[in-house]
Amino acid sequence: MGLGVPELVLELNGRTWTLDASRSYSLGRDPQADLVCDDPRVSWRHAIIRRGDRGWMIEDQGSTNGTFVHGQRVQQTEVGPGSTVTLGNAANGPRLSFTGGTPVAASGGDVHSAGTAYAQPPQQSYPQYHQAQAQAQAQVVAPVPQAVPPQQGGGWPGQPPAPQGIPQQQPVSPGPGNGDRSPTTFHQIALGRVMRIGRALENDLVVFDLQVSRYHAEFRAHPDGRHEIVNLSSHNGTYVNGQPIQRHLLGPNDIVGVGHSTFRLVGDRLEEFVDTGAVSFSARRLSVTVPHGKTTKTILRDVSFGVPEKSLIGVIGPSGSGKSTLLRALTGYRPADQGEVLYDNRNLYKQFAELRQRIGLVPQDDILHKELQVKTALRYAAKLRFPGDTASAEREARIDEVLRELKLDIHADKRITSLSGGQRKRVSVALELLTKPSLIFLDEPTSGLDPGMDRDVMKLLRGLADDGRTVLVVTHSVAELALCDKLLVMAPGGAVAYFGPPDEALNFFGYDNWADVFSAFETYRDYDWMGRWRGSQHYQTYAADLDAVAPQTAPSIPHQVARPPKPQAWGPQLWTLVRRYTSVIASDRGFIGLMLILPTVLGIVSLLIPASSGLGYGPARSHGQNRDAGTILMIIAVGACFAGAANSVRELIKERVIYERERAVGLSRSAYLMSKVIVLGVITALQGAIICGIGFAPRSRMPAEGVVLHSQPAVEMTLVIMAFGFTSMMVGLIISALVKTAEKTMPLLVMFSIVQIVFTGVLFQIYGKPGMEQVAWLMPARWAVAGTGATADLNTLLPWDTKPPIAVDALWKHNAGIWTLDVLVLLLMAALCGVAVARLLRRHEPEVMRK
Repeated sequence: MGLGVPELVLELNGRTWTLDASRSYSLGRDPQADLVCDDPRVSWRHAIIRRGDRGWMIEDQGSTNGTFVHGQRVQQTEVGPGSTVTLGNAANGPRLSFTGGTPVAASGGDVHSAGTAYAQPPQQSYPQYHQAQAQAQAQVVAPVPQAVPPQQGGGWPGQPPAPQGIPQQQPVSPGPGNGDRSPTTFHQIALGRVMRIGRALENDLVVFDLQVSRYHAEFRAHPDGRHEIVNLSSHNGTYVNGQPIQRHLLGPNDIVGVGHSTFRLVGDRLEEFVDTGAVSFSARRLSVTVPHGKTTKTILRDVSFGVPEKSLIGVIGPSGSGKSTLLRALTGYRPADQGEVLYDNRNLYKQFAELRQRIGLVPQDDILHKELQVKTALRYAAKLRFPGDTASAEREARIDEVLRELKLDIHADKRITSLSGGQRKRVSVALELLTKPSLIFLDEPTSGLDPGMDRDVMKLLRGLADDGRTVLVVTHSVAELALCDKLLVMAPGGAVAYFGPPDEALNFFGYDNWADVFSAFETYRDYDWMGRWRGSQHYQTYAADLDAVAPQTAPSIPHQVARPPKPQAWGPQLWTLVRRYTSVIASDRGFIGLMLILPTVLGIVSLLIPASSGLGYGPARSHGQNRDAGTILMIIAVGACFAGAANSVRELIKERVIYERERAVGLSRSAYLMSKVIVLGVITALQGAIICGIGFAPRSRMPAEGVVLHSQPAVEMTLVIMAFGFTSMMVGLIISALVKTAEKTMPLLVMFSIVQIVFTGVLFQIYGKPGMEQVAWLMPARWAVAGTGATADLNTLLPWDTKPPIAVDALWKHNAGIWTLDVLVLLLMAALCGVAVARLLRRHEPEVMRK
């Protein structure tokens, strides 16, 4: 190559650079790139220009928005004099022009040697580009067809082909982790140095993030050149490629996650990327299949779409279109059977342990205890979600910040039940914003709201997106769809019928309103809506690239060396949950009243048997018999049974949505269950004492002595009744974990209580009857009445065979061993019920956490 005539000249925005064939050139927003293009649509490391075997080549480096030649996205292509390449957007992105000859002759602009060069972006800003592009798309209007059945594989009869002039706005395409954004900061690691990272100011690398512990982790640079990351018993954990680790040697492609920050080692330099909310999100070819009789049924079919950062996406569709299934697949609660979900180009399913902290989910039902005040509810949520070393002042400051952002500060001291529907939804959103999620999903947030509140909620979501978050909302309301950046329309069967700007959707379907569109979905359920969508220009513009890209292979670590950590240790979690549950009960005056009235009434019922009957021997009766004693014990025992089961039978079902959400962000299942057992156990024991106090106190005749507490037979029987009530309470928790709706709990509660009456062993003889006696062993009432009967000596008071020799029920024997056995069996039953409840709770957790 001659010195005066360069082989190739590159021109960009009126500036020109010579290219030397002996080297390659990096192109992107990175200030250290050879060719710097400071345009937001250009990736940090966008492309490489180099001399190949046959000529010059431009090679895309996995950029977010792509490299284009003649409107088509390319990964690699030859360039030469006369070639034109567009970066970031096929229609109006920065344009590279290649020429040959003397650079001065080629352009009247400035001439630079292609070392490090800065290309200024166009005068028009990127948001202006986006607005101009949306206006251009809105001008493309097709004639509205008649409402007649569509033809398979094409448009509607009489409708012209879909317009071909829609500007190409390419969806986000997968690339390397961190979305190819520019690093927030750089840190130099010298050999042999240890760099400690955490929230405390004395760390070498301070991360101001409440998800990070005060002393979180250490980067260690070994003298041999290797680098290692070591977790310092942090509360929320340290992750490598999305997997929790305790210590790990870092490779060149490893991504270290600490709170909202990720780190990547480039040589001896540590690049830090802070997730401030500006992240892309995409779904690729998601399909979900469920059993259907002897075959399977697909309820979500090949769904693909991609959205840029700071976007509001609306999802609509008729019933049976798979909206809820899609939401669960997108959040990782129920991963799709096929396909992948990419959070900032990171596989959500493979890296759920780390990324779950950056995703907020607001279900249709409220995820807060309505009996609490707004600030109190948020305070308990913050204690559960933030690290255990977070100071109270730090939590309070974040709560106040969120309340001000959502304009809830004036309602902070109000009970949630006193708020309007829209305000309650804001409180649910506030809970999710505590941890600063970058991606927020909402399921039917406007359900049951009037049009005014509907608009307020949608404007709230629009504001959340504008403030730097990506928001996806599933809704039945179509009144405020214009506030969304993109609209996803689902057809019956779980297929995509449309994805694109909301103002073009009705024209796409050929109707004037959404009622007609939904009616068409119902009328033509067998029509190939997805085929029509994929045959359209909108598909080529907004989704085709996602379908074409091969699946990502996420970096992996040799093995997972730790379970996903929890923000709080088990003990502090239990203490917080016990306090919260106690506060909820204390705020519910109706429950407190019922808790006191129910055992009082049940105790009084036992007094319908005359007090003179008592529980002792009757001297006027033959052999000292007192058959009323058995009836009294049965009534008291069954009363405790009903009260205990009634306390718990609705407690899990009414909090199911709350538990599912909290479990996804680190709640301990055993701590949650134990908090219920402790609080309800104390209440049940108190009720048992009330029932026995009322039932035993007026009795003139009581057992002469107990078998364990010899001088206190009434206390001895009360302890058995308390144990029976506790076991019944645990059975109630099983019922609550089994049912799908609260309405189904009462029939099961009544059935359980009636069965216990039958198997007390008082109404008719059970012992000595093969089959029936063994079934009775499975009933807590059998052991409860047996325990009180051992104290009262029911074998003497209630003999079934009056002829000598008198038959003896082995479980009613008046001795300490039998009494102890009866109580231990009751407690064993309670423990087994606890294990069963814990297993049943797993069904209501995100499925990805169960694998």
